[in-house]
Amino acid sequence: MKQFTRTAVVLMLMSIFSYSGYAQEVIEDNQSDFGEFMDRSGNRFRSASGVPGEEYWQNEADYKIKATLDDENHRISGNVVLTYTNNSPQDLDFIWMHLEQNRFTPNSRGTLTTPISGNRYNGDVDGGYTISNLEAKVKRSTSSHYIISDTRMQVFFDKPVPANGGQATISMDFEYKIPEKGMDRMGRLDVEDGTIYAMAQWYPRAAVYDDVEGWNIEPYLGAGEFYLDYGNYDYEITAPYDHIVVGSGELQNPREVLSGTMRDRMDRASESDSAVFIVKPEEVKDMSLRAKNSGMLTWHFKMENTRDVAFASSKAFIWDAAKINLPGGKTAMAQSVYPQESAGREAWGRSTEYTKAAIENYSNMWYEFPYPVAVNVAAAVGGMEYPGLSFCGWQSEGESLWGVTDHEFGHNWFPMIVGTNERRYAWMDEGFNTFINHYSTQKFNNGEYASTLNQTRRMVGWFTSPSREGIDTYPDVTNLRNLGMTAYYKPAVGLLLLREYILGHERFDNAFRSYIETWAYKHPQPADFFNHMENVAGENLSWFWKGWFYGTGNIDIALEDVEEKDGNYIIELSNLGDMPMPVEMKLTYEDGSTEDLRLPVEIWQRGDTWSHLLETNKTLERVELDPDKIIPDINFSNDVWPKNIYKN
Repeated sequence: MKQFTRTAVVLMLMSIFSYSGYAQEVIEDNQSDFGEFMDRSGNRFRSASGVPGEEYWQNEADYKIKATLDDENHRISGNVVLTYTNNSPQDLDFIWMHLEQNRFTPNSRGTLTTPISGNRYNGDVDGGYTISNLEAKVKRSTSSHYIISDTRMQVFFDKPVPANGGQATISMDFEYKIPEKGMDRMGRLDVEDGTIYAMAQWYPRAAVYDDVEGWNIEPYLGAGEFYLDYGNYDYEITAPYDHIVVGSGELQNPREVLSGTMRDRMDRASESDSAVFIVKPEEVKDMSLRAKNSGMLTWHFKMENTRDVAFASSKAFIWDAAKINLPGGKTAMAQSVYPQESAGREAWGRSTEYTKAAIENYSNMWYEFPYPVAVNVAAAVGGMEYPGLSFCGWQSEGESLWGVTDHEFGHNWFPMIVGTNERRYAWMDEGFNTFINHYSTQKFNNGEYASTLNQTRRMVGWFTSPSREGIDTYPDVTNLRNLGMTAYYKPAVGLLLLREYILGHERFDNAFRSYIETWAYKHPQPADFFNHMENVAGENLSWFWKGWFYGTGNIDIALEDVEEKDGNYIIELSNLGDMPMPVEMKLTYEDGSTEDLRLPVEIWQRGDTWSHLLETNKTLERVELDPDKIIPDINFSNDVWPKNIYKN
């Protein structure tokens, strides 16, 4: 550093003394609002720029499954062979697996933590796994030692699974009764022409071992969903000959399970932008369309680089399909299966149209759909998503059916492609998905249905409720009356504010697309998302993450007064809320002209008041904050000057 001269020292001292008289007027600054609120420093696994580190790793789980559906006794039985690859830097003496069907027992933790009054996550209590013939192999060693604890199973090895690429094979037989009420995620539905089986969480699944928590072994209680590794799936479903089976992934044996007529129709559907019937409504009971007239049929599916698979089976299915056009030039297939009770142009007759539009919208705006099919299944499930397949309410129609279809298929991006931990961070899949649903709905059929996400001021009642909870609240302990806001709407509004108000479309879209591409088929944590958005967008957003995502405070920016001074104007602003925000103003002049004025969020670093000098040779008639009403400011009565001419 350059040495101070005598003159410089004198001037500095004079400056200190001259301002000492104002020392008592110093206002405490708001720098704490702008500082880091969590440790987001990088390491060799996860970098500070929000990309995987040079030693990032995740394990792989590949499955071969053969299962048989017994529609007389509502049971499924089968065998699963898991090939587990340990890419971690630690040897593993055991692995944990999820047995989510054990939720449907009288003494499961989920059953015992369900309120007497019940909730959405009620389920049957006469189910649960029967596990047999387990073998866990590492090289030439074999173990049959395991412990089942509620919805988890710990499988031990005689020799550890070696680090950095070692493999183990775990095989077992399983059987259980298919629940009728599957916690609004899976189950069965009786309709006039048969039973619809919506099959999810239907096989023992490996838990995730990662660099953040080690084994992620939270029990399956209800609101918390899933966190799974990626792998390749090869699975076979043997069902009665008169059933139609649809599943995640690509059907491998159409000639064995589809008649020539059905295959011809499927070929036509693969080239059609409108739905083509594979099984028409009047053909549901026509067994001449089936590949066999008795016995059982085995449907064989494969899916690569996915975290899960689901399927549906019924003899009551109407079936239609259409082509999905993807931006890279490839195509996929949108399919829908539903019973007679759900048919009709105002109902499930438009399901394939909705599915196709949703997949195309998200592919064009964010990231290309990677799977060969997108299947919508009408079931006794309000709405639940799995890779390439969704269950939606069989009684939904019109705008309701569009909304649930668009939402569930949006989940293919979050968390199917971007593999977040839904058990802990529901907002990273439900909230992000609700956000992208907004733009898909705006685009569908030139706005046939309305999105309400941008009507943020209708949510003020919840934002000011004493019982509100934070976005970061653990989903299984969140008050169910708050879950819709904490997991879905508040995080979605947060992204809306970033795109429409704080960063703008170009900067936000660059960052959000980069986040999806960077973490596709990987396991990002909240800090990875925050870091990546900041680094690509070029903006320190700690104040926003802290206030909106990790707090329960509210926004209240006030326009206190406008004073004329020497032909110009001083605009007096206050931050009466709990978090800062940039300030957007619309200025209206006496001659009818208008001007937009934006002040950066940094005006609030020094305190809760700010004076802005507006230099103009015009007469100012009106000032309005947030003229497009994007931010959920909890008190819009102080958003306009003069106060007696407020206009909505």
